[in-house]
Amino acid sequence: MPLESSISGTQALVIGGALSAAAALAHLACVFVGAPAYRFMGAGEKMARAAEAGKVQATVVTLAIAGVLLVWAAYAFSGAGVIASLPFTKPALITISAVYLARAVAFPLLKPAFPENSQTFWRVSSGICLVIGLLHLYGLIARWSAL
Repeated sequence: MPLESSISGTQALVIGGALSAAAALAHLACVFVGAPAYRFMGAGEKMARAAEAGKVQATVVTLAIAGVLLVWAAYAFSGAGVIASLPFTKPALITISAVYLARAVAFPLLKPAFPENSQTFWRVSSGICLVIGLLHLYGLIARWSAL
C-alpha cells in the first residue's frame, strides 16, 4: 500500500491561512519597526521615507493590508473547519484564491504603478502569492462539499 504524500484540503487551508497571517505580521512589523523594515521588505524608498517622516499614509496603507490578510487567514481557517464557520465562506475563499493568483501573475502590470518596489520584492511577493493562492484553491476544491 503506497504512502499517501499529498496534503488534505483541510491542511492546505490551514497552511494557506497561516501564511496569510504571517504576511499580515510582516506588514505589522513594518509599522512597528519603521523605515528599515519597509526597505528590507522591498516596499520602496517612497514608503520608507514616508514612514521616516511620520506620514500617516504609510501606516494606514500597511495596516489596511495587514487587516485584509488577517481576515483572509480567518476565512481559510473557517474553511478548514478549525474555527467557527464565517458567513459567505465559499464565495470568500473563491475570491481570496482568485486575488492571490491574480496578484501572482499580474505583477508585470502592477510594476509601473509602484516603480519604487524592487525586482526582488516583485519576484518574492509574487511567488508567495502563487503558493498561498494555490493552497487556498486546492483546499477550496477539496473541501467544496463541506463548505
